[in-house]
Amino acid sequence: MLSFLCRVFIDSWVGRIIAGLFFLAFIGWGVGDVLMGIGTERADVAARVGGRPILVQAYQNALQSEMPQVAQSMHLSDPSQIPPGTREEIARQVLQRLVLQAEIAEAADRHDLIVPDSVVRDEIFSIPAFKGRDGHFDRALLNARLRSTGMSEGRLVDLVRQEQASRVLLQPIRDGVGVPDVMVRRLFDFEAQTRTIDLVRVPFASQQVTAIPTDAQLARYHANHPWEFHAPEYRHARIVVLSADTIGHQIDISDADLHKAYEAQAQTFNAPERRNVQIVTVPTQERAAALRAQWADAGSWALVQKNAGKDAAAVELPGVRQSDVPSTDLAKQIFSAPADATQGPVKSEGGWVVFRVTGVTPAHVTPFDEVKQALHDQIAHGRAQALLGDRVQKVQDAIAGGGLDAIPADLGAAAVSGELDQNGMTHEGAPAPIPGGDAARQAIVARIFSQAKGASPELVQGPDGVWYAVSVDSVAPGHDLSLTEAGPRVAAAWQAEARRHMADQQATTFYTQAAGQGGLAHVSPAIAGVEHSQPISPMQPSPEIPREVAALIFRLDHPGQSVMTQAGDSYVIATLTAINHPDPATQKPLYDRVRAGLAQSMGDDIEMTYGTALEGIVKPKPNNSAIRAVMTEVTGSQNTGTGQ
Repeated sequence: MLSFLCRVFIDSWVGRIIAGLFFLAFIGWGVGDVLMGIGTERADVAARVGGRPILVQAYQNALQSEMPQVAQSMHLSDPSQIPPGTREEIARQVLQRLVLQAEIAEAADRHDLIVPDSVVRDEIFSIPAFKGRDGHFDRALLNARLRSTGMSEGRLVDLVRQEQASRVLLQPIRDGVGVPDVMVRRLFDFEAQTRTIDLVRVPFASQQVTAIPTDAQLARYHANHPWEFHAPEYRHARIVVLSADTIGHQIDISDADLHKAYEAQAQTFNAPERRNVQIVTVPTQERAAALRAQWADAGSWALVQKNAGKDAAAVELPGVRQSDVPSTDLAKQIFSAPADATQGPVKSEGGWVVFRVTGVTPAHVTPFDEVKQALHDQIAHGRAQALLGDRVQKVQDAIAGGGLDAIPADLGAAAVSGELDQNGMTHEGAPAPIPGGDAARQAIVARIFSQAKGASPELVQGPDGVWYAVSVDSVAPGHDLSLTEAGPRVAAAWQAEARRHMADQQATTFYTQAAGQGGLAHVSPAIAGVEHSQPISPMQPSPEIPREVAALIFRLDHPGQSVMTQAGDSYVIATLTAINHPDPATQKPLYDRVRAGLAQSMGDDIEMTYGTALEGIVKPKPNNSAIRAVMTEVTGSQNTGTGQ
């Protein structure tokens, strides 16, 4: 799956295109007929485009990569907090993105776009994630990355070849995009303008509530806010998890194998000394001596470059190793010289050299004992990965024959049990100890709350190559807490509401005064705590200005207008004090970025239209049962449909 490769290994050219198409799809392009077909397909295939299968595992990996980013954009701390309906929409759009990638690859094949092996090799060698500390391609690092993501080398080669072919196909489409100057100027005027504001904050916590609520007031508050006093549903479940990690815990690795792995990754664990060097090479010793006399301190490097002359070579080498310096004698001089002291003249093959060491990164050797456990886990994971398929079959057979209790202990499955709520939390408010990463935990919890009590357990595949089975033993339904059960929580909530109401009244008074007298700065008597902001713009928001306030400020059309809104646990009143419109001539880099952004967006629109046409040429064939299973795990609901 191309997006998986791009997100895990490299922010590639075609990856950015596909990401742009994905977000455009959110506002205008549904999944259409992709989710409407019916057919017979392998259980591990979510859809097929021509001869290209979209595997369930690839689909799940793409979702796992997408959810944290969506959660961050929604200002949520965890993907599990994304509403089920939104998660389902994300799952649909991710599937459409994968289908589009496959359609582009199919189109490249139809046009007989052939990518030579040498191009694929060079592209893989250039991926930063596969380079060691010396900046060169590292085969051991490539193997480790592939193992950690569960990807074969053949699959990597296929993905890179597909990306290169897609690039050749899509580049002419993008090259034809032209952006009108009037459009660039209007967007530049909006995004580059700056505004200044005055604002005052009224925190809820600053209000002093002296009244003590009566029993009647507490009862009324409890009755009017039942959603604040609710006990969630808890389920007691037994969980079995099987993965390369759980199997690896049972695999013993000999010290000889560990030492062999340590030696194979010597470049990773034994980093040579590196130095930052500024070097000037000139034809004669006399000129080199004169340059050294001028080069009194590090701050004069620019002057040295200027005075070196047209026939000189002045270069700066950051992080250079001794072996990187072409001249052996010069390398010895550089790596024996003190830092921050000009050296030379030194005779070299290219002329006379003056240099200065501006920084030193000492050599570092990581002892074997420090990485022994990490090497053990790495090797064990690789060996366990080879055993996983056979162990999955054996665990499935054991569950079919006698349930979770029939699973032999020597298969490497991890078992846990206990009560948890729909957020995966125990009664104590701690995360339930479910093996696996966040994505696997989320899928397992969703399974627990979608599976009926007493239903036969079934081993299913989840994110990160994790297989799991659950058995729900009991269900304690959620219920509203009575006034007695809620106890002190009601009194605390009443006090908090009273403080919020008092803050609202005070903030409303400030806003009314500011609106009637031309702004916060003109209110008499003066309001204490008024803040004066630095210039802010849509492209450069200030972290000190609440985003709720910034969003409102850019809707105002002239200074002196005021707004009031809630931001977190405070009310904020703000007055627009100035609007400054920039001149494109003085901000050409920004103007060029706006033009480039518009070109990117318009290119995305054209490619989206092209993708729609491709869908009409090669009709995707979905596997609704597999898609529905993934949707169920994403949303935690058994009723997820696949229609529009």
